[in-house]
Amino acid sequence: MIEVYIDGASAGNPGPSGAGIFIKNNGEVDRYSIPLGIMENHEAEYHALIKALEICLEREYSSVSFRTDSELINRAFEKNFVKNKRYAPLFEKAVKLSEQIGLFFIKWIPSIENRSADELARRAIRMNKDGHNE
Repeated sequence: MIEVYIDGASAGNPGPSGAGIFIKNNGEVDRYSIPLGIMENHEAEYHALIKALEICLEREYSSVSFRTDSELINRAFEKNFVKNKRYAPLFEKAVKLSEQIGLFFIKWIPSIENRSADELARRAIRMNKDGHNE
């Protein structure tokens, strides 16, 4: 099973934001730092999830286990509900993407276990500031 670690971060709320994605696939590791422009931290978390799902679909992964330190995202998937309606369109997009993967799991992990994705997200924030947007 593919393990996907995700994190979204913002320097300010809102502020320059980035997505960090760390994928472990049978000993192989892929790292992504994706600048997201200006947004809130929770939005960055959702965008990290969506970008990671898109990568998994492009690679035709059929079995993935996502790890996130975002309680907001984990809770939304557990309850299939978003309390803040502002995030509903992002959640709905993530659900639609996740449904295209044969086996999809998402699990909350403590921040200390998500350091790789966090570092990648922080690098992406700096890429925003340096003008290296996608």
